[in-house]
Amino acid sequence: MSMTPGGPEYLDASGPVETAPENDNDNRKRLIALGAIVAGGAVVAGGAWAATSFFATGSQPAEALPDSTIAYFSVDLDPSGGQKIEAIKTLRKFPAFTDKINLQTDDDLQERIFEEITASGGCEGLDYAADVKPWLGSRAAVAAVDLGEDQPVPVGVFQLTDAGKAEEGIATLAEKCGTADGGSEGDSAGWVVAGDWMVMAETKEIAQQVVDAADGASLAADASYDQWTGEAGDDGFMSVYVAKAAAQYLDDAAGMGSMLGGGLPSSAEDFTGEDPMGVAPDGEVPAELQQMIDDFDGMAATVRFDDGAVEVEYAVSNYQPDMTKFVDSKDGASMVADLPADTVAAMGFSLEKGWANAMLDYVKSTVPDESDTIDEQLAQFESETGLAFPEDIETLLGEGMTMSVGSGIDPDAISNGGPGEIPAGITIKGDADEIQAVLDKIAAQAGPELAEYMQVTEGDGTAVLALQDDYRGKLEAGGDLGASDDYAKVIEQDNAQMVLFVSFDADDDWLVRVTQDMPEVSENLEPLSAFGVSGWIDGDVVHGLVKVTTD
Repeated sequence: MSMTPGGPEYLDASGPVETAPENDNDNRKRLIALGAIVAGGAVVAGGAWAATSFFATGSQPAEALPDSTIAYFSVDLDPSGGQKIEAIKTLRKFPAFTDKINLQTDDDLQERIFEEITASGGCEGLDYAADVKPWLGSRAAVAAVDLGEDQPVPVGVFQLTDAGKAEEGIATLAEKCGTADGGSEGDSAGWVVAGDWMVMAETKEIAQQVVDAADGASLAADASYDQWTGEAGDDGFMSVYVAKAAAQYLDDAAGMGSMLGGGLPSSAEDFTGEDPMGVAPDGEVPAELQQMIDDFDGMAATVRFDDGAVEVEYAVSNYQPDMTKFVDSKDGASMVADLPADTVAAMGFSLEKGWANAMLDYVKSTVPDESDTIDEQLAQFESETGLAFPEDIETLLGEGMTMSVGSGIDPDAISNGGPGEIPAGITIKGDADEIQAVLDKIAAQAGPELAEYMQVTEGDGTAVLALQDDYRGKLEAGGDLGASDDYAKVIEQDNAQMVLFVSFDADDDWLVRVTQDMPEVSENLEPLSAFGVSGWIDGDVVHGLVKVTTD
C-alpha cells in the first residue's frame, strides 16, 4: 500500500502544507514510503503471510488516532499463539502455500517480511534482529484523519515495544533504506513517537497534530467506532472502519475523484459526458445520491480465521431503507435450507410485494430528466410482449426464490447433450398456475427451443422449473440441506435472509473432478470444503458474512 504524499489510492492527502526544498521532499517521500512498507509489509512479501494473523487482545492503533479519523485499516502480524497456529495450519493445507512460502507456526512473520524486502535489493545492510526487532511492535494501521482542512490526511501508526530504541531504529531504517537524515532534529521527518506508538504523516508537523488531536479524544474511545466494530463481530487479523464523516467527501465530484485515487480518467468522462458514479460534470450531486450520502452512518469489517475457515464479516448502515425493506424476509433463505441435501450450489432471496414499482421509482429518481422516456419504453415493452409491469414480474419472482445446481455434473454430457444435461433449477414461492401464465407469455416470444424449459410443476408450496427431469423431481420433493455440516459451517442460519452457498465436497468433489486435467490447480482446490455468503438486515444495520471452510 502506498503512502506517498498523495496518500493511499483511495485518499487525497492534499492540503495547505508548506512547500519544502526538493531534497527535503524527496527524503520525506522515502521515509513515508518506509512507513508504508512497515504497515503493509505483508503485502510486499506476499499477502498470504498477513493472512496468517489475527488481532490479539490488548492495545490497538486506534488508541493513537483521534476521533476525527474517517477511515481506518489495521493489521496484526504477531497474534496470540493459538490463533496463529490455527491460521497457519489452515493455509498449509494448500500445496501452493507450502511450496511458495513454507511458513511454520513458530516463524516470526515480521522477520520473514524484512528478509523478503532485503532480498529484493532494498534496505541494503539492514539487520532485522539488530535494527528492527528491538523496537517495532506487531500492530500497524493506516488511516485518513480529518484535521479541519479541505481533505483528510493519510497517517500511519506503528506499535513500539521500546519507544527509546525506536528513535534510533527509525533513523537507521531511513539511512539504510535510502533517506539521508530521517528523524533528525530540525528536519521535517514526518514521524512522532507518542507513548507506545509511532505516528507517521507527510510532515512531522502533521504527525504532531494527529498526536495532539488524539490526546483525550481517541478513535478507540469514540462511540461510533465502538458501535460499528462491535457490529462487525469478533476481532480478526485485519479490521476496517469507515466513519459517517467520510460521506461528506462524496458531496463534491472532485472530492469523490480524489478519494478514489485521483479522479476519473479523462477518457471516461469524455466518452460518457458524465461521471459513472452519478455525479454530473458540473459537480452537482443528484438528490437520490445525496440522500444516500446523508443517510450513511458508518461501516466496519473484520477478517479472521476460525476453526479451519477464513471469514469476512461486515456491517454497514442501512442507508437505503426504502429499498431494503423489500428483501427483509427469511423466506428465500429458508427455501435454500429445504433444498436436497446433495445440492452443489444455491442462491436464495425474498421479495416483498411492491418491490418492482419501488425499483422503477428509484431508477427514475436517479435520472429525473429521463422519467418520461422510461415510461414510454416500458409501455412499448408491454405492448410488444403482452407482459404487464409490475404485476407479471412480481408474480414471476414470487415471494421468495432459489436457483440451484444439484449433483450429477458431467461436463462431457453437458457438452454433447446441451442444457437438458445440467442438473439446475428454480423454485419460486407463489401460485404455480399464475407463474405458468406469465411464462407462457415469455415462451411465445422466446421460441420453441426455450419454451420446453418454461413448464412449471408444483412442489411443496412452490413452483418448480428445471432443465433436467430427474432434478425437477428432487426439487419437488425438497430436502434438508440446512442440516448438512457444510451448510451449517458457512451460513448464518439464525439471521440469514439472503444466501449464496457452494459445497465443494458435494457430487464426489465436483470441482476437483472438473479440473483433474490440471493437476496443479486440482490439488490446490482439493482442501476446499464449502463457501457461503449470508446477508441480513437488522433495523438500521445491514450485515454480511462471507466464509470459506476447508476439509
